[in-house]
Amino acid sequence: MPTQTQNTTLTSPVIGEPEVVEDASVAESSAAWRQLKDAAIALRALQTKDGSVTGPVAEAANHVAAIIAGIRALAPSFPHDAAYLAASVRDFEKWAVEGFGVPDFLDSLVAFQPQQHRVDGIRHLVVFPMYTQNGSPDRCVEALIVETIWPEFIAALETGDYGNRLFVSLRLIDFTPGYDTNSAVLFPETVAMREIPAFTWGAIFQDREAARYRRVVRAASGITKLDIPEPAARLLDNQDLAEKTFVMWDLIHDRTHMRGDLPFDPFMIKQRMPYFLYSLEELRCDLTAFRESVAISRRLGIADDLSPLEQQMREHAELVQYAVIFDRIFRFAITGSRARNYDGLGGQLLFAWLHQRGVLHWTDTALSFDWDEVPDAVIALGEAIDDLYWRSIDRPKTAHWLAAYDLVRGVVAPNPASLWARGLPDEILAGAPKGYTDAVLDDEFPLSMFFEALEKKMREVIASTAGIRAGDD
Repeated sequence: MPTQTQNTTLTSPVIGEPEVVEDASVAESSAAWRQLKDAAIALRALQTKDGSVTGPVAEAANHVAAIIAGIRALAPSFPHDAAYLAASVRDFEKWAVEGFGVPDFLDSLVAFQPQQHRVDGIRHLVVFPMYTQNGSPDRCVEALIVETIWPEFIAALETGDYGNRLFVSLRLIDFTPGYDTNSAVLFPETVAMREIPAFTWGAIFQDREAARYRRVVRAASGITKLDIPEPAARLLDNQDLAEKTFVMWDLIHDRTHMRGDLPFDPFMIKQRMPYFLYSLEELRCDLTAFRESVAISRRLGIADDLSPLEQQMREHAELVQYAVIFDRIFRFAITGSRARNYDGLGGQLLFAWLHQRGVLHWTDTALSFDWDEVPDAVIALGEAIDDLYWRSIDRPKTAHWLAAYDLVRGVVAPNPASLWARGLPDEILAGAPKGYTDAVLDDEFPLSMFFEALEKKMREVIASTAGIRAGDD
């Protein structure tokens, strides 16, 4: 492996310098982008898990030179990212000169500030060595062209009661293989860097969220014979409408992580704890988005003379409610492995809660909802989690964990082999928190018979959503 002291000379790519691209709307079809993307794909074959290069240094240098040439040719298309793209070139040059050790792209990461350009339709060129959440665990060079989704009614919500200066909503235009996966986020903490800065943004690809929602819910509703309400059916027929609905959902969800009566920053700090705690936190944020959407739709539903902007808010607030329910029970519950699948458990919990309160029915092999009663039932689950959090402010950490387990097991049946279900022995209860976490089974809350049957019928559909984007109907 090259060391940090070995110098590497960057040479011009064999194909020469690509022509300058000045129009971001055609960047993905340009020679510069194809060169950059091909070089990044070739370079990843030479990289190890931490991003360093083990293959021939001269070959890696040629690939990096091609990447740099591509960035320089594309930079005029992205004038708002000029400082970031210049810093990216410097980071690539430094990485090569120092011998392709573990990459450090802190300087270019700090310079990249997409939250300052939340304008509908504005594009970004993004190039970092990084891993991709729910995608590749290895730090490879990834390159993306992305487009901001920021409709006027979302801007109004964000500058009003739902402020979230860190939230960025994006659409995938083209990408390298790390995003030809289930990854639907672009988070700064995934980038290879020497130290962790204060993070100023987090991005979600709503086009991917919406596209896989539409495919999965369309299939699952057919399998379960669910009569989809007319507003929810419009989501399945309209990608643009679904994207904007997911932007509203995620805007409120994302800000919720740091708001409320929180025991102690329960999700955002790096700590090891039983996975069902993450289930409750993610579900809490989704149920908050649901509750706030109910409040918006009810408030605007009785108002007279709504402006066009308010009409959009009301429409999308109603659609967010359907999106949360159907995405949670049809996709989250049966997507991914059964090893500590916290999003899956959240979907199971929501389904069982609604079923046990008599507003969701699985009768004669057909699924149905009492839609007039669903909002209050969903809000009640959110209130139960909020009460757990409020009470746990006065509890030790492990007591909070035990109370959270009781909440979940009161709705979803635990694994019969579970030590937690039987009652943890005194040596674990009196020991360090690690013992509690180690005692949790990988599949502490197995799928119900309903979800086992649904998963088998939906397996190919779920698999087909990897790498999906808008237009992949």
